[in-house]
Amino acid sequence: MTLSLPSRAAASIVKPLSPRLLTLRDGNAEMRWEAMAGQGFAVPTDRFFVRNHTRSPLLDVGTWRLRLFGTGLRGSPTLDEAVEFDYGDLRAMPAEETAAVLECAGNGRRFFASQQAHPAPGVPWGLGAVGVARWRGVRLSTVLRHAGLTDDAVDVQPEGLDPDFVTGGENLGRVRRPIPIAKALDDVLLAYEMNGETLPVDHGFPVRVVVPGWIGISSIKWVGPIEVSATPLSSPWNTRFYRMFGPDHPVDGRLVTTPVVKSAFELPWDVRVPSGEQVLIAGRSWSGNGPIRRVDISTDDGASWRPADLDPDDEGGVWQRWTTLWRPPRPGRWTLRARATDVTGAGQPDQARPNALGYLFDGVVRHPVTVY
Repeated sequence: MTLSLPSRAAASIVKPLSPRLLTLRDGNAEMRWEAMAGQGFAVPTDRFFVRNHTRSPLLDVGTWRLRLFGTGLRGSPTLDEAVEFDYGDLRAMPAEETAAVLECAGNGRRFFASQQAHPAPGVPWGLGAVGVARWRGVRLSTVLRHAGLTDDAVDVQPEGLDPDFVTGGENLGRVRRPIPIAKALDDVLLAYEMNGETLPVDHGFPVRVVVPGWIGISSIKWVGPIEVSATPLSSPWNTRFYRMFGPDHPVDGRLVTTPVVKSAFELPWDVRVPSGEQVLIAGRSWSGNGPIRRVDISTDDGASWRPADLDPDDEGGVWQRWTTLWRPPRPGRWTLRARATDVTGAGQPDQARPNALGYLFDGVVRHPVTVY
């Protein structure tokens, strides 16, 4: 029997929250990496992480509308004059499917504290605020052209239909974040299916934005209004949040767009394994820069390294599965490490560069194991 845990997350998330698959984090749900053992390339929807700023809204697909407006469209329509598309309109347009990684910019945040003594505010994610799914929908570029895109457009800003986000007593409105027109016209998808099924409520039903290669905040869920502007746009989600602040960063921060290189073991934290027996260790690595080229594994806390075996089916893909064999020589406490290098040569340092809000942790995570 699968149990669901009562919590603040249960009040904001619709799908069952099985403790075997998900860990609750401040009203959000983090994938348990051991739940990916033996799974395929994509993350099954039941264990796909959920990051909500407020709660998952229950929207009526019959009355839902995608509304495009702004000075980057012909006639510069206001929101009241927006060009509208209903669900059926989108389903009637040419569709495509793509595999894409979605990852919260704060994924790995807790390791700033536990490994580097540099705690940061925000959801204390381990490495499970990430997932790959097969997304199906219509290109944003197609919809923009139907709406009357002009050559003057510079920014596109989708806005979610979830409740307003209030922090410190200040109402910041609905979650929204601008996308430069070049990216919007490249590979951005308005998705209505996830892993071959209708998009679930917690993942953006009826339609969400999917921005491949960019951090998760760019992939607005429950999208409704989309502003298309002939001048640059901004929101709290690209000025106050999702910027790198602190020492060694610009005074006004550095915008966070592309995820960094990470690796995770498909093992429970502090798993117990038998001494003297061969253990198959599996995991996955990914990068916002492009495919993974190499993964190295250490079973002795970094004293020595050896290359992992990469799954050839994933070559050139959005993340890379890998395995290695290990025969623990004796009982005791051991530390596993995995580090990856992507096609651009970017890798994982021993220590991540700190920042005030705990974004983009790319350090090598020390995974404890008990050998008995």
